[in-house]
Amino acid sequence: MLHTFVALVQDKPGVLTRVASLFRRLNINIVSLTVGESERADTSRMTIVCEAPEHAAHRIKASLYKLEITVDVDEVGRSEAVIRELCLIKVAAGPNSPLGLSSRSQIFELANVFRARVVDLAPESIMLEMTGSSSKIEGLVQVITESGYTILEVSRTGRMAMRRGHHTSRVLKALGTANGVAKPVVPSAAEIVPNEFEDVHEEEE
Repeated sequence: MLHTFVALVQDKPGVLTRVASLFRRLNINIVSLTVGESERADTSRMTIVCEAPEHAAHRIKASLYKLEITVDVDEVGRSEAVIRELCLIKVAAGPNSPLGLSSRSQIFELANVFRARVVDLAPESIMLEMTGSSSKIEGLVQVITESGYTILEVSRTGRMAMRRGHHTSRVLKALGTANGVAKPVVPSAAEIVPNEFEDVHEEEE
């Protein structure tokens, strides 16, 4: 199954390599990985989507916490977070395309149905921009392909996620915060489950 983790990490050189190496050692495939600035200074926000057994989620989270560059880690699901993805799709559309010039108006109609935007128009192609869930983007790609159009290029950012709602002062107090800033809950040594994968080593010293 797919797991989505949001990790706040220190904005330093080599952080991305260390996170990727961790998943390599755990023998877990990263489906998508997006990195960008966060609301905290000198801290980057990573959204990591990986494919792993359901019981492996706790071990992945605990392993991320063991990296000294990790500030906070949270696992989010579809029901408790807003998950979006950005996609650019370049479609062949012009006099030399199989459907001729009429293909452009038909692609415009498809874009309106899926609420995509036309961001570039060239003599032989049209580029669409779409933001939405992964299934919605895959649906647009499938409809374009099944309609007889040729997709020249596809570029996808991967998932970006953020928890819904806003934490009130009562919730922050229950989480054990100080000055309104939530403290990360780091699993203790007793909570870290045994290694469930063969030939896997923890973070190298």
